[in-house]
Amino acid sequence: MPGVSAGALAVGLTVYLPRYYAGHLGLGLGAVGLIFMAVRLIDMTVDPVLGVLMDRTSTALGRYRLWLAAGAPVLMAGVYMLFDPPGAVSLPYLLGWLFVYYIGLSMVVLSHAAWASVIAAKYHERSRVFGVLQLIGILGATAVLVLPVIMAGPGGRSGAGDVAAMGWFVIIAMPVGVALALASTPERIVADLKTERFGPRDYFEMIWRPDMRRIIIADFCLALGPGWMSALYLFYFHDARGFTIANASKLLLIYIAAGVIGAAGLSWLATRLGKHRTLMCASTGYSLGLIGLIWLPQAAFGPAAALMFALGFLASGFPLLDRAMVADVGDAVRLEQGKNRISLLYAMITTTQKVAGATSIGLSFVLLGLIGYQPKEGVVNTPAAIHGLELIYLITPVVFVMLGGACYIGYKLDSRRHGEIRAQLDERDGVVAGVGEAPVLESLTGDEGVGAHVPELG
Repeated sequence: MPGVSAGALAVGLTVYLPRYYAGHLGLGLGAVGLIFMAVRLIDMTVDPVLGVLMDRTSTALGRYRLWLAAGAPVLMAGVYMLFDPPGAVSLPYLLGWLFVYYIGLSMVVLSHAAWASVIAAKYHERSRVFGVLQLIGILGATAVLVLPVIMAGPGGRSGAGDVAAMGWFVIIAMPVGVALALASTPERIVADLKTERFGPRDYFEMIWRPDMRRIIIADFCLALGPGWMSALYLFYFHDARGFTIANASKLLLIYIAAGVIGAAGLSWLATRLGKHRTLMCASTGYSLGLIGLIWLPQAAFGPAAALMFALGFLASGFPLLDRAMVADVGDAVRLEQGKNRISLLYAMITTTQKVAGATSIGLSFVLLGLIGYQPKEGVVNTPAAIHGLELIYLITPVVFVMLGGACYIGYKLDSRRHGEIRAQLDERDGVVAGVGEAPVLESLTGDEGVGAHVPELG
C-alpha cells in the first residue's frame, strides 16, 4: 500500500510539476530544468549512504519497517510545499523543497523495495511480488490522473488546482498506506554477525559486478526514455498533437492504467521466458510504438488511445523486472561474500533513476529553450519550434529504450542459475524443508523461512 503514493508521485512530479513551475509560476524552462537536474544529482549521493544504514539497522520494530515509517513524514512535508506552495515562489524555494522531497522519497522507496525482496525469496516468486507492487503503483498513478479530468469538468479546462489536488492525494494516502503495511506485515531480524566496515571499495565492487553492471546501465536507459517523455508529455500532446490538457490527461490515464494489465501479463511472461528476455521483448515493442507516434493524426483520440495503451502495457515491465533482478543479485552477493547488501543494491538503482530523471528534465527543458519553444500559458509557438519539440520528444526515448533492452543480451543470472544459488544458500543457512513457522534470522537468510543459528561464511 505505500506503493499507491509512490505511483502517484511518479506521474505528478515528473509530468505535471515541472510544467507547473515553468509555465504557471513563470520560473522559466531552462531554470526549472536545471534545478530538477541539480537536486537529483546532489541527492543521488545520499542513496548509497541510506542503503548501508538500512542494511545495518536492527530494532524491535524491524530493519526496513523503521525506515519506511521514518521516511513518510519527510516525504509528506516535501509534497505539501511543492504541490501546494504558499503564494509566489523562487528558484531557491524549489531547490530546497525538492531536496527534502527526494530524501523522503529515497527513504520510502528503498525500504519498501528491500522489504519486498526479503519476503519474496524465489526467482519466479519475485516476478509475482514485484508485479503486484507495480500494479499497486499504477493504481496510485491512475487515481491521481483522474483528478485533472474530474476538475476540468465538461468544458475540458484545467487549472493550477490540479497540482494541489495531486499533492493532497499523496499526503492523505501516504500515512494510510504505511500504517497498513506496518500493521499487516511483520519483519523478524537479529543483529548481523559481521560488523566489518563498509568503504568505497566495497561499493564499487558491487557496481562492477557483471550482472549488477548490466542492470544499472539498463535501468538508467529504461528510466531515461520514459522519463524524457514524461517531462515533455503535456507540451507534446497539447502543442504538437493538438489535444486539450484534459484529453492529454485522459490519454496519460490510459497509458498508466494499461500498466495494470501489463504488470500482470509481463510478470506472468517472465515466469515463462525469464525476466531478462521478457524485458528485451518489452523494450523492443516500446521503441517501435514510439516511432508510431509520428503518424498519429492531429487530435485523433481513438488512434492515440490505442497506441498509448500498448506503450503503457509494455513500459510497466521496465521497473518491475529490473527490481526483481536486483533481488536475485542480492542472493548471489550474499552467497559469495556472506553479506546482506540488498538495500545498497537497491540504492544503486534509485541512484541511476535519479540521474536519468535529472538528465531527462534538465536536458530536455534546456533543448526546448534553445529551439525557441515558449512554455507560458496562452503563447502560440512557431511551426519550427513545434517541429523541434517533436524531434526532441521522440528521438532520445527510442534510442535509450533500445539500448536498455540490448544490455540483457547474454545475461547469465537466469532462473536456473538463481535456483542453484538459492539451493546453496538454503543448505548453508540450515533451512529444513517442510518445517512450519519459526523465527527468522533475516540477516543470515535474507528471506522469510525457517533458519538455524549458524555463523555466516565468508
